[in-house]
Amino acid sequence: NLPRWLWNKWVGTYGEETARAISLSHLAEAPLDITVKDNPADWAERLEGTVTSGNSVRLSPGTGDPVFLEGYGEGQWWVQDFAASLPALLLGSVSGKRVGDICAAPGGKTAELISAGATVTAVDSSNKRMKRVHENLERLQLKAEVIIADARSWQPEEKFDALLLDAPCSATGTLRKHPELGRIKRPEDIIVLAELQAELLNNCAEMITVGGTLVYATCSLEPEEGQLQIEKFLVNNADRFERVPVQSSELGEADWLSELLTEEGDLRCLPCHRHDEGGMDGFYACRLRKLA
Repeated sequence: NLPRWLWNKWVGTYGEETARAISLSHLAEAPLDITVKDNPADWAERLEGTVTSGNSVRLSPGTGDPVFLEGYGEGQWWVQDFAASLPALLLGSVSGKRVGDICAAPGGKTAELISAGATVTAVDSSNKRMKRVHENLERLQLKAEVIIADARSWQPEEKFDALLLDAPCSATGTLRKHPELGRIKRPEDIIVLAELQAELLNNCAEMITVGGTLVYATCSLEPEEGQLQIEKFLVNNADRFERVPVQSSELGEADWLSELLTEEGDLRCLPCHRHDEGGMDGFYACRLRKLA
């Protein structure tokens, strides 16, 4: 169920056993994950779901259109895959801090950061996608500064204390929800996207204060868009940035969350992780600290 080039690439990156597990995970319908503002156990009971970790609640596949579920219209929660809810946690406590959410649409991470007490500036280059951010924030009764700009060159008037860059990518970590991507994407797309990600990452590095935290994330399984991107950045910025390894306790209390961390302390979610319980999107995230 994969194009040959992608299968070969995953075998080379993760080994045949893991590549096969990822591929097989695409055959199962994905559950519906939501992030609630508060009281996850209460909402799990109301919606007949389970608490995955933190404020993430998992509903059964086939739940139906979320707009008809209790709490949606009242702005009590938003749809967000469990893996997508994790990168924002890498920023640590953001209460009272100025945080940039770069490439913010459709706004799930923006909502997550506001709910954690941050003053958020959400930036995206797409007018159409930013309309969705406005709609989501209005429904959720949350407020953020929303800016339409090209983050390869845009700079804030005042530097951020922390920043989350969820960069545009090949999205190969989402094939279980968007199987068409496996047939649309080509190897050369990854090269082009990696160049765009590098531009964004380099400019975002100038947006934060010294001592501030930058989290880089993509929903891709490709190393060029994840760990190799970070390795290149750290080589070029050895005197300005350092990697800050993530501890599993920062992601939640469950012991299995340690499975989502690499040897370097980066986040690496695979679709086959916790497959028996519904799996998750593929995601990569790395935490960096600005030294100078």
